[in-house]
Amino acid sequence: MSESYSHSVLLDEKLCKGCTNCIKKCPMEAIRVQNGKAKILNDRCIDCGECIRTCPYKAKVAHTDSWDLLAEFKYTIALPAPSLYMQFDANLYTRKHIVAALKALGFDYIYEVARGAEIVTHQSNAYLRAYRGEFPLISSACPAVVRLIQLRYPNLIPNLIPIKSPMEIAAQNARREFCALNNVSPDEVGVFFLSPCAAKMTSTKAPLEVERSNVDGVIPIKMVYFKLLKQLAKMREDNVDEILLQAGKYGVRWASTGGEALAIDTKKVLYVDGIQNVVKILEDLEDDRIKDIDFIETSACIGGCIGGPLTVENLYVAKNRNRQQMEDTPAFYREIEAEELRDTAWEKPLIHYDVSTLDPDMMKAMEKLRKMNEIYERLPALDCGACGSPSCRALAEDVVRGKARMTDCIFILRRKIKRLANEMMMFDNGFTDGTEEENENQ
Repeated sequence: MSESYSHSVLLDEKLCKGCTNCIKKCPMEAIRVQNGKAKILNDRCIDCGECIRTCPYKAKVAHTDSWDLLAEFKYTIALPAPSLYMQFDANLYTRKHIVAALKALGFDYIYEVARGAEIVTHQSNAYLRAYRGEFPLISSACPAVVRLIQLRYPNLIPNLIPIKSPMEIAAQNARREFCALNNVSPDEVGVFFLSPCAAKMTSTKAPLEVERSNVDGVIPIKMVYFKLLKQLAKMREDNVDEILLQAGKYGVRWASTGGEALAIDTKKVLYVDGIQNVVKILEDLEDDRIKDIDFIETSACIGGCIGGPLTVENLYVAKNRNRQQMEDTPAFYREIEAEELRDTAWEKPLIHYDVSTLDPDMMKAMEKLRKMNEIYERLPALDCGACGSPSCRALAEDVVRGKARMTDCIFILRRKIKRLANEMMMFDNGFTDGTEEENENQ
């Protein structure tokens, strides 16, 4: 993995207590606890946010952009994620209220990411009809899942639909539309995504599908939520303009699990949420245990984007609000135009990064693998995590890499201490004969 690879999920060492809760939840085994503090392994992290949810001390944080970044641009565009709408009571504030409130906050233009989702759906259906490879196809909308496949499931990379994310498509179309309408230079415009998750921030700093992201900043929903509440409290029905809305039902329902899959032109769909559940599905795919499925929607967060770690509202309340929103939302507000479909394909191929390689030299790697297996056989195979590694096999790998010691395992350490204590007792009593193995067994 490149040294320039940027992460949004970071550790606040002052808050970390070294409790090891996070190492058991990470799907990539990307966290270790060393010297009483957690450490995130840069090359393995996929920014799924599981550690943010798990840490009882709030020591895992998502690094995002500051609201002050807006001041660096002459014009600003807001890209509200569909999940933003579900943070507010639907009986008080409809989607048009929320979009109008964003305009009142000072954004010069609003472009719904739900519109980008509709465009992705259109292109995904076209790709599905033309596809002649092995099924199922896998959605590439969740950057954490795409990164997971890139690192851990290289055989599934060809199954990913090579279409840009709704965020990227929304960003490029928003900039193009605004500049055309107002005759301004693209360099004067800052495009800001209002995000439910950390992975979206990472995908703008280290993009997977584009050479350079069209998004200039990522603002967490948590940050914009209270600013919007203040604006909504001032808002009257007569100053809310529905013309600001661009997306219909098929785009907005992407906020919840199944929203993408239900718009795909096949009934052979499967949708799965929660990174641990996604891992199980991908394992089954690799083992060829999933049959008669054309399309799989995957989301790292339980519930989909409304369950993102940077949201405010309870997941199940938000899910109910999503259902309420759909009752009064037309299927589409306007037809998709040819201009909106330009440049929607990935700009570069997804390349597998093998983070499990023990050494670039094949012979050395094989020798290290032999040592790793030998060390693993000596470990208790309890995967307790007390050593600071997520599993006994991970500890064996860390020892081979020179990042840990055998005595980090409390069971190995206890045996060693017991053996030393026995040897000292024998020495004190004048019984120093016998083999070390005999003494250890006593």
